[in-house]
This record gives sequence, structure tokens and C-alpha cells, in this order.
Amino acid sequence: MTKERISIQRIHEATMELVEKAGMKFHHPEAVEILKAHGIRMEGNVAHFTEEQLMYWVRKAPATFKIYARNPKYDMVIGGDRVNCAPAYGSPFISDQDGKTRDATIEDYVKFTKLFHMNQNFDMNGGIICMPDDVPVDNATLLMFYAAFTHSDKCMFAGSGKREQLEAMFEMAKAAYGSEEDLIAYPRFTTIVNVNTPLQFAEGMTETLMTFVKYGQPIIVAACDMAGTTAPITLAGMMTLTNAEVLCTIALAEMIRPGTPVIYGSQSTGSNLRNGAITSGSPEGAIAYKYAAKLAKYYGLPCRGGGSVSDAKVVDAQAGYESMLTFMVCSQSEMNLIVHAAGILDGYNCISFEKLMLDFQVIDYVKRYLKDIESDGDRIPLELMISQGQSGQYLTEEHTLDYCREEPLDPFLSVSGPCSDPKNQFGINIDKAIAASLEKYKMPDNDPAVLEKMRAVLLARGVDPALLDKIEAL
Repeated sequence: MTKERISIQRIHEATMELVEKAGMKFHHPEAVEILKAHGIRMEGNVAHFTEEQLMYWVRKAPATFKIYARNPKYDMVIGGDRVNCAPAYGSPFISDQDGKTRDATIEDYVKFTKLFHMNQNFDMNGGIICMPDDVPVDNATLLMFYAAFTHSDKCMFAGSGKREQLEAMFEMAKAAYGSEEDLIAYPRFTTIVNVNTPLQFAEGMTETLMTFVKYGQPIIVAACDMAGTTAPITLAGMMTLTNAEVLCTIALAEMIRPGTPVIYGSQSTGSNLRNGAITSGSPEGAIAYKYAAKLAKYYGLPCRGGGSVSDAKVVDAQAGYESMLTFMVCSQSEMNLIVHAAGILDGYNCISFEKLMLDFQVIDYVKRYLKDIESDGDRIPLELMISQGQSGQYLTEEHTLDYCREEPLDPFLSVSGPCSDPKNQFGINIDKAIAASLEKYKMPDNDPAVLEKMRAVLLARGVDPALLDKIEAL
């Protein structure tokens, strides 16, 4: 048995003892009643699971499932060895290349949506790509959903929130995709349900979980434990805590609707013991992603981690090496959904247009590396190599022309060859890439009748129609 397999087994055994002896606190009274009704021993609002009980419910979740896009070419299968990218999520600030930060706006949100829409490595769009400061908070989740829907026909990410706002969002979803039964039969989007550490599940997130499960939409149950502050300093201890929090919350989802598609999620990482801050892009975080994927696969569950994350304040060498490490590890671990796959800076505090382009390039590099060597057909041109011998060249050969656009990666940001402005050329390439992508962008076809129904939901909640007109026109 390998060292990794031994560690997974030990984490599992410790998790089972932890959930039975310490238990998991559920703050929402409806969750407490559901757990009681299914025979879970409760001490107040703390649930104590036996291993048999916990595994019974976790095994109800499917190993793979599909999310359907408006445009079928973007349909996603989640699970197995498939690796999918998802946008950044939750940053309130925009970081400019000079390191200055500002509040995000709905214009920024739409611009990011367009850039994710244009990138071939993303079949999912939307969610809280950034948190616009210029939209009303009580309708922010709905307005981001509307902005992503109008500007992209990929699979949808969505925000979380209280039940009332989410029910309104599902009214918009039914206008777009069909009845409640249609949504259950053909899941359209997902969201992140965050667990509080240590060993707690809050009321607001419970309402998000219950609403999404009601409509049969997959949920990502995610912990974000920080080794040394909110979790044990040892990674094995932290991952035991993460595992307990995620599994107990998945069990609740399966009690509400057995067979609900769920994704085992983890953003757990280390912490900076000098200041208590989360460490993004650290080796410890990369190890935690690897073990989150291994634990999920141990239980037969799809997994989420990620992605191209960094504590850097600007797009610099630190942003590059931290993002490359974390994205590479997630990809090699066959993380089924890599959230924060592009754009994150400053420990999730900021998202950056420049960092987005850097991470798009990181994704290209990692995917090319993992594609590895293909040796079929005439990819080993032995006859050509023999005929060329010691004095030939390959630049003008037909074989080179056949494979020159397929075999080597052609970087769109990297600076190579003669350069008149080596200090600034990389930034110039980033600006060109952003401009070129936005210039090529075309809004997907939107059915006016569908938009009218979605707008009606928003107008009934007091949204200014001028704001909706602005979102559509951006």
C-alpha cells in the first residue's frame, strides 16, 4: 500500500471517529429536524453520525452527472477523470496592474463574463466572478445570474443567498429552461455551499443547499480550513477536519433528496502564522487540493478544488509560479471542477483582468504538458529521419507543415525572440490579448420572450429597469 493510500485510510478512520465523538453543528432548525427524522443522534443542534449512517447517505450521491448548457456544445460531465475549469468566485475588488484596487462594478462583471465566454478552456460561466458594488445587495445574486445568462450560453455558475432571493432566481431559471421537472431532469447550474470551520454549517448556507436540492441542481459542498488557525497545523489533521465537514453536509443534502448530485469541494490550505491570513498558491494548499481529490475519489464522489490562485498583489513572478503550482496539481489530480481557474490575486481578495490572461496561458501550458507524447501514425517519421540523416533540416518538410499547428503550443503571451521593449512587452501582450478577445466576442442569441419573463421577476423585486437595460447593452 502506498504512502498516499495509507494517509487516506488514516484520514478516513480519524474522520469517522471525529464525527461520532465531536459531531457537526447545524444552525438551521430545519436541518436539525431532518437529521433527527433520519435517526441521527442529536445533542442540541450537534449531529453525531456513526460511520454506517454517514456512509449510507454519502453513497446516495452519484459518481458522475451532467450539467446542460443553453448551447449543447458546452454541456459538461462532472466526475471520473474529467477536468473542467470554472471562473473565479467571490472577489469584491478589482486589482489593476499597478497594484491599486477598486470596487468591482457590474461593467467589470460583464467584461469578465465575455472573456470567460471567449476562452475555449471554460464550459462554465457566471457565478460571483466579482461582487459588483453598484447593484443592490438584496438582488445581487439575481442580477449576476441575469448578466451571465444574457452574455454567455455556457453552463451556469450561480451565487448563494437566502431562500427568498434564490426562489426568485429559480423563477428566472424556469423562464429560461422550463419547468421545475425540466430543471431536475436536466440540471443547468451549480453553486458553492461553504461550510464553517470548525465543524459548523450556517443558516444562510443551509437555505442555499435546501433550495438548490429542491430543484435538483448540483451543489459544491466546500470547506476552507486554514492549517494553524482554524484547523490543526498538520495537513493530515486539517484534511481530517475538512473531510468531516464536507461529508456531514453532503449527508444532509442526500437526506433531503436522495441522489442529489454533489461535488466534494475543498479550498483548504495553510495560513500565514505571522499575520493569520490565508495562504493562496502555497505548497501546502497544493497538497491539500491533491488529497481533497483523492478523498473524493475514495468515496466515489466528484471533486472540486483550485485553481490558479496566488497571494501576489500584481501580475508578477510570484503570481506565475504560485498559480502554475496549484493549477498543475489540480489537473494532475483529475480535479473534476477547478474553481478560481483564472483571475485571482491577493488571497481571493481581488480579481484582475491581467491575471486572467496570465492564467489562461497557464491553463494552456498545463493542458499541453499533460497531453504528453502521441506516437501513433507518422508522428515518428522514421523514413524522413533516415533520409535526412546527418545533414538535413525539417523546417520546410511536409511533415512539419502537417503538424506545426497541432504539436507545439503557440503561446499568446510569452515574449521570445528579438524584442525592442523587453521590460514592458509582456504587459503589452496582455493588453493585446484582452482587446482581441473582446473584439471577437459576440453576444449569444437571446429569446426576447425569455428575457421579458426574467425581467418581470426582477422588476417585481424593485430592480430599476434602467439597470437591466444597462446590463443587456454592455
